[in-house]
Amino acid sequence: MAKDKYLSMRNFVSGFSFANLGLFTGFADGIYNAVYSLVILEIFRSSAVVGVYVAAYAAFCMFVGLFVNELLRQFSKVRLFYFSMLMLAVCYAMMSFSIQPFTFIALDYTTGVAITLVGVLIPLFMSDFSKNVGMAKLNARYHLWLNVGALFAPMIAVAIANHFGNRAAFFASACIYLAGWGFFKFCGIVQEDKKIRRVNPRATLRSLWRNTRMFFATPGMARAYAINFGYYSLRAMRYLYVPIVVVENGFSKDTLGWVLTLGIIPYLALSEFMGRAVRRYGKSIWLMLGFGSFAALSAAATIVTGFPLLAIFVLWQISGALMESVHDLMFFDNATKAEQTRFYGVFRTSVNLPNVVAPILGAACIALYGTTAAVWCVTATIGALSVGILLSRRG
Repeated sequence: MAKDKYLSMRNFVSGFSFANLGLFTGFADGIYNAVYSLVILEIFRSSAVVGVYVAAYAAFCMFVGLFVNELLRQFSKVRLFYFSMLMLAVCYAMMSFSIQPFTFIALDYTTGVAITLVGVLIPLFMSDFSKNVGMAKLNARYHLWLNVGALFAPMIAVAIANHFGNRAAFFASACIYLAGWGFFKFCGIVQEDKKIRRVNPRATLRSLWRNTRMFFATPGMARAYAINFGYYSLRAMRYLYVPIVVVENGFSKDTLGWVLTLGIIPYLALSEFMGRAVRRYGKSIWLMLGFGSFAALSAAATIVTGFPLLAIFVLWQISGALMESVHDLMFFDNATKAEQTRFYGVFRTSVNLPNVVAPILGAACIALYGTTAAVWCVTATIGALSVGILLSRRG
């Protein structure tokens, strides 16, 4: 798979072309995430059940992620990417209509397949075209565009939700993913197709298990997995529970939109700085600062209410911005090109597994203490444990 051939492409195509896809995915996901937990809350009527549902959804996405390596054996990255982006556009458009809960959930799980593939393929494309630029610089550009797109997304999502209902915002995400598909098509990238081979389920499962064992046996991979797990655990809890807590504290959806929008500013302000700072000072110091400050602010969020709580929701985005462009570099810095393609599906489960574990822990805290604010105990603990992992062996 490391020898996948690119047969043709337009002259301007480089690693930055794939990093620029962050504008589309950031914009679409920002709109989607702004209303997603509110839509699920409408269906289940309980913030604790929302956490359980999201955990089950994430478990499914993690299962899909484990099989990405096998899909890449059968299909080219380009063909899979075309299919995934188009599937997202179609399914989000269908989810925007007022439909039965079961239909919505079925479409939600279908998009889980596509969003998992997109999340795996974009970094692999960037790695294929990184050349002398390096993944750190491409990561910084990708996350810059993610945040530019996400900056405007919450206010647009809230405006659509106020006029047409929460689910209607998904149609905007569908249009943006369709535009992203068009941008990729314009790049004219053609990759050598692979001969589809007969799949032996037992052999596939054995290969999957062997690949997973080899990943964790490779030096540095377990630590890289743990740090990525910590980052995405904090991210999952923030996306899931901030909208619910803001609404439960009596604030309007317009206020929620401003909180989410202001929270993007630290990412935009620090994006280029972090690209240079990582090259000069390394990645560990920024990860420790990010996890440590997030833990401290989370502890404060368990007891603070009103406008100071909204301030915390904005301030801890600085913590996230310090980690955003470096949280996965432990994987790319310690894996060869061949290992990146082979192991990235396994490593990518560190994105999905937090969405299984963290919401369940959050639901348990809500059930135990009777308040949604109790979930910030979970983020405080995760942040502290991540700092401990980084301090155990600097790298």
